[in-house]
Amino acid sequence: MPVPDGLDGMRIDAGLSRLLGLSRTVVATLAESGRISVDGREAGKSDRLPGGSWLEVELPDAPAPAVIEGPAEVVAGLTVLHSDDDIVVVDKPVGVAAHASPGWTGPTVTGGLAALGFRLSTSGAAERQGIVHRLDVGTTGVMVVATSEHAYTELKRAFKERTVDKRYHAVVQGHPDPSSGTIDAPIDRHPRHDYRFAVMQSGKPSVTHYDTIEAFRSASLLDVHLETGRTHQIRVHFSALRHPCVGDITYGADPTLAKRVGLSRQWLHARTLGFAHPADGRHVEFTSPYPADLDAALDVLRD
Repeated sequence: MPVPDGLDGMRIDAGLSRLLGLSRTVVATLAESGRISVDGREAGKSDRLPGGSWLEVELPDAPAPAVIEGPAEVVAGLTVLHSDDDIVVVDKPVGVAAHASPGWTGPTVTGGLAALGFRLSTSGAAERQGIVHRLDVGTTGVMVVATSEHAYTELKRAFKERTVDKRYHAVVQGHPDPSSGTIDAPIDRHPRHDYRFAVMQSGKPSVTHYDTIEAFRSASLLDVHLETGRTHQIRVHFSALRHPCVGDITYGADPTLAKRVGLSRQWLHARTLGFAHPADGRHVEFTSPYPADLDAALDVLRD
């Protein structure tokens, strides 16, 4: 490429860092390995860039990504709600991850579907092929997975453009005021605990709408509509309001109440999922019933 006039006279490391978006350290390494030349002559990192001269940069091949593959294994409680040539919709049980990841040795949705004979879309990273959205390990409910390349593309676009209707039911401590409202607060990774997230000014825009379905003495059952889909969004937003999900010790829930209702995880369930079917655009919607542990906790709260 020709050296732009705006870089005339700059050092190789500074100029190429600006031109290519690489760090000066990376550019210096390329120069030291003889991968940069100006007008056919090898250049060092401190050489100057003459405007209009011909610049050649040989970039090394990108390292092959580490492949994390989850085994195909029967996952107890994983229920298929719907399947066709493009999608498979599942009811995810507690204790199951969406896909394999570093440090996770438990069951996965992708592994469970493979054991049931489903071939997922090959789009996406190797360890999460077909996965277009995720639920936390401790969150149950309805989830869609792409089985065709076209479905993967269309569903990823739909989630990005926020045209998917994602509704959760959550039981939170206390009684949110107002009983129906919107939480608009940016979320970022917690500054001290990298396994948690928090409302932070530096975070990504995050919007949660909610309505109270039923109020108990010590808690409330909410219908929650996500406008955005940040990691742990519902848990973080209600924790920030001092109404954490019942059982969610990570985000400040009362352990005494969690023990009383018999929960070892957050009361949070992906209740319904609605979207335009990637094959023909018709609206489809799928609903997941409450699992036994969440149902039992509601019974205790109603007594």
